[in-house]
Amino acid sequence: MTEMLSVGERVAWYRRRRGMSQEVLAGLVGRTADWLSKVENGRIELDRLSVIKALADALDVQLGDLLAEPSLLDWTTDVQGGTVPKLREALMDYRNMSPLLAPDPAGPPPDLEILRAEVGTAWSAYQDARYARATRLIPGILAEAQRAVRTFEGDEQLQAQALLAMAYQGAAMVLTKIGESDLAWIAADRGLAAAQEAGNPIIVGSLFRSVSHCLLANGRLAAARDLVTDAAGYMEGRRVDASPTHLSVYGTLFLVGAMAAARIDDRATVREFLAEADQAAQRLGHDANHMWTAFGPTNVAIHRISTAMELGDVQIAADQGPRVDSSTLPLERRVRHTLEVARAYSAQNRMDEALALVLDAEELGPEQVRYHFIPRQLVTMWVRQQRGKPSHLLAGVAQRLRIIG
Repeated sequence: MTEMLSVGERVAWYRRRRGMSQEVLAGLVGRTADWLSKVENGRIELDRLSVIKALADALDVQLGDLLAEPSLLDWTTDVQGGTVPKLREALMDYRNMSPLLAPDPAGPPPDLEILRAEVGTAWSAYQDARYARATRLIPGILAEAQRAVRTFEGDEQLQAQALLAMAYQGAAMVLTKIGESDLAWIAADRGLAAAQEAGNPIIVGSLFRSVSHCLLANGRLAAARDLVTDAAGYMEGRRVDASPTHLSVYGTLFLVGAMAAARIDDRATVREFLAEADQAAQRLGHDANHMWTAFGPTNVAIHRISTAMELGDVQIAADQGPRVDSSTLPLERRVRHTLEVARAYSAQNRMDEALALVLDAEELGPEQVRYHFIPRQLVTMWVRQQRGKPSHLLAGVAQRLRIIG
């Protein structure tokens, strides 16, 4: 019912549904009734997730309820073989909860090299923002990885456990992107269990990163921040050498933590985490994609822009964002950065420049733009600000996002 509303209008809708006055809701988030009235009427733009999360908590709804993120099943035309329903079925299959319930392996043993390549293919689809393809591939990969774990013993079984963990992490990452946060949590939890069985601290650290993402997506911001501290301590205590993969997973943990800290206005921790990530990136020495982290100096720079926006430092984001060259990173990172700069421009009333960036991002990663809250929030606001008909370009993207018919 709230799909076509702006964030402010959804706040008003849920507030009335709860029977709350503007004075009560405003008081719960430490604001004035006049401020809330302007939010609900669209005169103040809600461009910080920390504020939206505070309103969601006060209204006892999920963050996604106020952001109105669409589901993959509603959007994708790439449905051959199934998408989210099949992945949900794979994750909720009770036989995967315990080896005592699993069927005996049948047929020839899985080829671990082929399985490793298939895991990489699913992760590549995720990093290319081809979420429907990744979602379609993962159920079969999970089934084969689970069969490998049951088939092999010794070192080969440990390899299979590691591949199963990374398959689950791929599932968690893509499900987080498309708003299926509950399923993402199941996948991250299963992946962490498999990683622990594999006994590889780097794989475990990578799954801690996934769990942190899930906590972030579910609005558990302090928990996500604290998990990063604990997970980094775990990895440091088990570090044999500063391999590129270790540095990448370790550094990426702090990037997730910095975003969580920014959304609760913890500036000190943001600075600390970004400094730790930057140190790891400098030791790595270049942009890389070890264990699908897209980690390096550029990703750290991108997160400086994203955390600046979350902290309300629009001028910093608008000034520094365009200077970051993200062209060498995976497409998902490039699109995300483009949307962040668009948000900064919009906050400075530079709508034409912001719209141009949203259109650039849509051309690169149409699925990512469809699911992300930033373009939906921006385009909804721009359409409502028009006194006459929106421009051809604005109307086109609004129709593709289903903001207007």
